[in-house]
Amino acid sequence: MDVLVAGGHGKIAMRLLRLLAAEGHRARGLIRNSGQAADLEALGAVAILGDLEADASLAEYVQGADVLVFAAGAGPGSGPERKRTVDLGGAVKLVDAALAVGVHRYVMISSIGADRPNAASGSMRPYLEAKAEADRYLMASGLEYTIVRPGSLTDDPGIGRVRVSTGLGGRGDIPRDDVAAVIAQVLDAPNTIGVTFEVFSGDLLVAEAVRSL
Repeated sequence: MDVLVAGGHGKIAMRLLRLLAAEGHRARGLIRNSGQAADLEALGAVAILGDLEADASLAEYVQGADVLVFAAGAGPGSGPERKRTVDLGGAVKLVDAALAVGVHRYVMISSIGADRPNAASGSMRPYLEAKAEADRYLMASGLEYTIVRPGSLTDDPGIGRVRVSTGLGGRGDIPRDDVAAVIAQVLDAPNTIGVTFEVFSGDLLVAEAVRSL
């Protein structure tokens, strides 16, 4: 399977690319900084140079992909404008590229709280507003989408066990290792097409949790 991960140098993205490469997939990471290419290559992934914000179209990068994963983000130190251009604008461009090229499968890494952005305050509100709008655009696109909304992210070692729910509004932590493991399972799980779910640390093995959706 050829998987293109947008935001390829991100913390979840690099964990995902490593897993996919180890499983024998063609794991490609879209990055804008050529200095990051060696990091991806060390994981067994292919670095693709492109800019989610500056490029008018992402179509050339998605050619040949079986699945697209949107794992990009402007980051906690960014202002509201970059959250609009990256978390929303980049996700929308990737949807449009998928439609233009004929890639049908799209997995979005979203966030808990994206179902109720108006309840957030401070810097979280524009972030969740951008995520919410991006999720809506994907859902209306006609693509075979899955939207994954992780809980509060940590860099703790993964435990390989999670709790998933399509009933939104949950709270909890989850290591980035386990988010990446969930995404890797979701990519080839037809039962997750058209599904939006939250994921936290829990008791079910990752594969079992994904099958339960």
